[in-house]
Amino acid sequence: MVNFKDLYKDKANVAYMVMGYPNLSICEDFLNRLDESNIDIVEIGIPYSDPISDGKIISEAALKALENGADVEKVFQSLAKIKTKKTLTFLVYYNLIFSYGIKKFVRKSKELGIKGLIVPELIYEENEELFKECKKENIALIALVSLTTAKSRIKKIVSRAGGFVYAVASVGITGGKKAELNALKSLVSNIKELSDLPVFVGFGVKNAKDVKELKSFCDGVIVGTEFVKSFGNGDLNEILGKSKELFS
Repeated sequence: MVNFKDLYKDKANVAYMVMGYPNLSICEDFLNRLDESNIDIVEIGIPYSDPISDGKIISEAALKALENGADVEKVFQSLAKIKTKKTLTFLVYYNLIFSYGIKKFVRKSKELGIKGLIVPELIYEENEELFKECKKENIALIALVSLTTAKSRIKKIVSRAGGFVYAVASVGITGGKKAELNALKSLVSNIKELSDLPVFVGFGVKNAKDVKELKSFCDGVIVGTEFVKSFGNGDLNEILGKSKELFS
């Protein structure tokens, strides 16, 4: 099973971006300068027209990217230009994978140096085919576990997981309110009892204070909405500055 433990030093700094927002050029520039940043892992969101897990800011960023022509093929073409030592993963909705072809999508991801796939709406009962293809190509299928997931179900979910386990810190969509720390500590503890994979916490992480608090009991922190905001002006220095601010 692919494990991301060796891909960061102490606690992982994980950032999410929408590929193609505000345009593909600035996204390429950022990824090519990623090694200058304190980010360990980037979740590259492939724009989708119906992103059910995403809040207003990320949904609007995806819509803008799609309007600019950032479809799956364009995203792949852009990533072929990227050179970085940092870890890249995809956050991608299953309909895009299925439409492209499961084997073809996983194989292409491997060619581009993608280390893991996060497929937010794909439930355990329907992920076996994708899991098997990921396993063949040594790509992690990263599982999401929420605050409302029963321990018995967590055990099933992590049995087909790789890379890290994504602990969802809020109930609902991205950009929402983060749950109480005690509830999150309990969730992380439950996952760690059932899996050797590192546990990263995301959803509702707003600032450096949140990042620091969460790192006290998990293996890494994912910042999505707040980082996506920094791309709005298309200013590379602003984007890199935001990563320093969040992961100080």
